[in-house]
Amino acid sequence: MSITIINEIHRGFYLDSVALMRYSKAIAEMDGVEEAALMMASPSNRQIMSDAGLLSDVSLDAEGGDLIVGIRASSADKAEAARAAANSILNQPTIYADAEAWRPRSTRSAVKANPDANLALISVAGDFAAAEARKSLRHGLHVMLFSDNVSIADELSLKHEAQDLGLLVMGPDCGTAIINGTPLAFANIVPKGDIGVIGASGTGTQEITCLIAQGGAGVSQVIGVGGRDLKEDIGGITTLMALEALDADPATRHIVIISKPPSKTVADKVIARIKTSKKPFTVCFIGASKWDLPSNAQFTSTLKSASEHALGGQVLFPSFNPETVAKRAIPAKVSGLFTGGTLCAEAQMLFRVAGLRVMSNASIPGVESISVGSDAHTIIDMGSDEYTQGRPHPMIDPSVRDIALNKAMDDPTIGIVLLDVVIGYGSHEDPAGHLVSSLGTSINGSTLVIASVTGTDVDPQGRITQIAKLEKAGILVAPSNADAAELAIACLKLAG
Repeated sequence: MSITIINEIHRGFYLDSVALMRYSKAIAEMDGVEEAALMMASPSNRQIMSDAGLLSDVSLDAEGGDLIVGIRASSADKAEAARAAANSILNQPTIYADAEAWRPRSTRSAVKANPDANLALISVAGDFAAAEARKSLRHGLHVMLFSDNVSIADELSLKHEAQDLGLLVMGPDCGTAIINGTPLAFANIVPKGDIGVIGASGTGTQEITCLIAQGGAGVSQVIGVGGRDLKEDIGGITTLMALEALDADPATRHIVIISKPPSKTVADKVIARIKTSKKPFTVCFIGASKWDLPSNAQFTSTLKSASEHALGGQVLFPSFNPETVAKRAIPAKVSGLFTGGTLCAEAQMLFRVAGLRVMSNASIPGVESISVGSDAHTIIDMGSDEYTQGRPHPMIDPSVRDIALNKAMDDPTIGIVLLDVVIGYGSHEDPAGHLVSSLGTSINGSTLVIASVTGTDVDPQGRITQIAKLEKAGILVAPSNADAAELAIACLKLAG
């Protein structure tokens, strides 16, 4: 079989990474196409395309502001058909823009056209993200920096500049926020309420806001800070600014802070500031040991318990008891395959607390790193770089999980497959449907499949609809990610 690689450069043609991921997926699914990617021509993206065998010439004459189409197909005809389809897709924004007469092409022109705007959401290649964020700050805009691959030095510089200007930099790699009721990036439709959330994790923030909604309450503001904000290098700059803002906000009664284990030095700063507040706090450091907190704050170890504390001690899903729902003794191992990094961390923590050996590619303290031949349970973050380089995140394209999922279902040493399904804005239009289709008849085999759905009933995909699809296919659905992990543990305990 002859393989054809086609490249095409679109000069000075920018589209954000989420749109390009979706377009790449559509082209890659065409007949005869082995792999396809539409990417901005940053050095890191070019390396990704080269490693994926999508560049016919690694010295391709493209600059950072150009867009590269890379297609590898089984024949020249298939490759040309895919190229034509890619060009058709890329022409759509131009056609749409013409129909709307004019759209700003720079931060300056956007600010001029919308003088009342006060926030910029930036989703450009990491090589350019810091510069765009700096422009936005200097135009008086708060910044939500969705982009990743921004250096620590640039992040620190941006946050210091923003601090001097009295502005927030949410991110980099800030995947979730809800500002004044508007969901941004990967977020869900939740009611307005009086609980403020500060999140250094995207899916963790989604899980808590959705559980709060299911408990009958709502959120005032949800401020993402980026996964590194509570690291020693950054010093919690945005977290502390967000805390100040929510503490001063009369619409916020209770404040929740979510993160993976922070630097102790930075956590001490945050805790010292909490102590000066008259408001109650919930602190959820996934994977951390219990922290000493002031009397107005409660440490919680899971996203579910954090939600319950924020809800005033309300018990969520009282009718669901993992010990009674677990009716099958599973003597084999668990394979957890997660699209959400914080959901993955929460499951690891629960397995660790239960005294079970567990390993992960994104291990929390006390959990082993992945090793071949280990008899430990395996809990994988499918959103990590090794699974997503040159491919969409599995929340956007759930097929990223398919190979690992079907391999786990065929492995006789695995008795339980533990999964998350995350819906809402930014996520795949039907992740449950895709999951059921991918599993096929293997769902009804000897391996038990346990899942949870992070989302709300009014999200575009609909939580109730997603759960119904999973349950109809024979998947056991727990009401929260923590409950799903506890159910898997209960099945293991039945086996002795």
